[in-house]
Amino acid sequence: MEFKDYYKILGVERNATEDDIKRAYRKLARTYHPDINKEAGAEAKFKEIGEANDVLSNPEKRAAYDQLGKDYQAGQDFRPPPNWDAGFEFSGRPAEGEFSDFFESIFGAARAQRPGRTQTHTTFRMRGEDHHAKIIVDLQDALDGATRTITLRVPEVDDGGHVLVRDKSLTVQIPKGVTDGQSIRLKGQGSPGIGGGPAGDLYLEIRFKPDSLYRVVGKDLYFDLPIAPWEAALGASVKMPTPAGAIMLKIPPGSAHGRELRVKGRGIPATPPGDLYAVLKIVWPPANNEKARQVYEEMAKELAFDPRAGLGI
Repeated sequence: MEFKDYYKILGVERNATEDDIKRAYRKLARTYHPDINKEAGAEAKFKEIGEANDVLSNPEKRAAYDQLGKDYQAGQDFRPPPNWDAGFEFSGRPAEGEFSDFFESIFGAARAQRPGRTQTHTTFRMRGEDHHAKIIVDLQDALDGATRTITLRVPEVDDGGHVLVRDKSLTVQIPKGVTDGQSIRLKGQGSPGIGGGPAGDLYLEIRFKPDSLYRVVGKDLYFDLPIAPWEAALGASVKMPTPAGAIMLKIPPGSAHGRELRVKGRGIPATPPGDLYAVLKIVWPPANNEKARQVYEEMAKELAFDPRAGLGI
């Protein structure tokens, strides 16, 4: 999809203040409002202006958009990288409205997954807004549990109306058995309450870094286990790693490349625990010396094996 330059759409500079953005939006909204402007394309322009204002008038969205889009120009091919918004702290409910695919690709999935604002109102008291952020942790933290110090980026507006980003450090307990995409709640770490009301909470969405050994699917782990051709053909017991330590795994005779062997209960230690799957990868020794070539030539002669026999050609 094409990158949208929201600053260009509103006709403001990238260092525009909140008041600059407000004035530009109001002027353009009056010009292109469908009840006033009946020209072709006016309604689409009105929606585009509203979308730009939704982002640039919100300090949190604006700070995240600025980081994501700093290397792009309007109209360039664009695809947001995975977990681009990790470490940004957001608050409140997502805005409702009709937005472009570009907007939804940036903010849509995160909006759908994150808890909204919960408030209780009385005459003088109001609960603070809940905040939410995505953090990236090691798989090992979920397997063992861990205490980590994390730094979140919290957008704020200064007295001049400019968006600034400050760092906020927290010590977080990563529960043993947490899964990718799960949120953990930090009570009272959201916005402060008003009139003596309680503070909101902070919800941290957990995402795993790619692991050097294991792939994560829900609570299950997948591990590529290299085996020799004769181990696959004849069967064998081979040593393989698991999160809890090495084990001996029995390879059944006649195992094919890609076969999955389940090790029950050796996945993420949730309740109930996930499983570990060893995915067999047959590795052939190279024919890089005379002895190896002789062995392969003997196999070709004695086994008379045609791997393409079933193709009908």
